[in-house]
Amino acid sequence: MAYLTQSEADALMAMDKYCVDNKLWNYPPQGSKISIPLKSADGQEGFFLDINRRNRDSLKVIYQNRARTTAILFQLCIRDSPHRNPDGEEIGSPHLHIYREGYGDRWAVHIPSSHFDTDTTDTGRMFYDFMRRCNIAQPPNIRMVQ
Repeated sequence: MAYLTQSEADALMAMDKYCVDNKLWNYPPQGSKISIPLKSADGQEGFFLDINRRNRDSLKVIYQNRARTTAILFQLCIRDSPHRNPDGEEIGSPHLHIYREGYGDRWAVHIPSSHFDTDTTDTGRMFYDFMRRCNIAQPPNIRMVQ
């Protein structure tokens, strides 16, 4: 896990992110994952948008936005087991991990209605809501075949 100060993480989270190319990506089938490279507007920062469906449950999916290769800025867990925060609070599914200095991605919150649609069963919609939350200004060209 990469260590970031909270101000560095906040700046990276707030940055607009763009696809590095126009490649057509296929939404990963159950049992697989993909990592889509992104960059900042000035090209100085690199990011990844991960879609992980490496689980037996076809509805379980993890969307993740990373910076500097290993620093997880945001991670949305859909149909996952409850998460226990370092303070002992349990957060049900779906939940959103947000980078916190000293803890990395070990803290989760209930998904904020200000950024996400209330229908949490639509993983495709959740994906687009997640990209907006991550400030992905130019989303990848992705074929949503689930």
